[in-house]
Amino acid sequence: MIKNLLNLFFPKVCYGCNYLLSDNERHICTSCRHRLPLTNYHYEDDKTVEKVFYGRVKIENATALLRFQKKGIVQQLLHNLKYRGHETIGKVLGGWLGTELKQCKPYEDVDVVIPVPLHKTKLRKRGYNQVSSFAKEIATALNSDYMDDVLVKRKSTSTQVFKKRWARWASTDTVFTIENSNKIRGKHILLVDDIITTGATIESCAAMLQKAKDVKISVASMAIAE
Repeated sequence: MIKNLLNLFFPKVCYGCNYLLSDNERHICTSCRHRLPLTNYHYEDDKTVEKVFYGRVKIENATALLRFQKKGIVQQLLHNLKYRGHETIGKVLGGWLGTELKQCKPYEDVDVVIPVPLHKTKLRKRGYNQVSSFAKEIATALNSDYMDDVLVKRKSTSTQVFKKRWARWASTDTVFTIENSNKIRGKHILLVDDIITTGATIESCAAMLQKAKDVKISVASMAIAE
């Protein structure tokens, strides 16, 4: 009875389409799950994500769980995650990708999972880093350490969505810094973000992490805008 009352006043809806979930569905409805544009890059040894960084920064392996399209289901999920407080989406996608990466040899030796950080001002305003839950779930699946005190964003920047490629690069240059670098010395790091567009943010973060001695950088994201 209590469950029925809660559902009446606080109905559970799909984060992808906003339709009511059935009793056996959680967070994302069955229809949306079947329609999610999975990349399968890590299963097929596809280099699409790695090619984004060719000649810019050395990346060992790189993948993305989903393909991003404007006005598509992935955009809806990321919007709900970033701006509507639905952190559960990050956990769902992180658990999904983490389970898949666990089966892929290139990711077997990942030691540390590090999320792209938010500036402290934006973190206070939003209340959470939308990448953190995603990164934590991947770290758990890979039996790796989760660290959010190594890579730090020291300057707040505006949204990257509508910027040209050169402007994105300029806005991320010298934005990040590294602390406690001894914690990642000699480690294979999996750097994770929500979406890869031009790759400017990941490039800046990876270059900073590579200032630590003998590190290897791989990349994983929720989505890629191809």
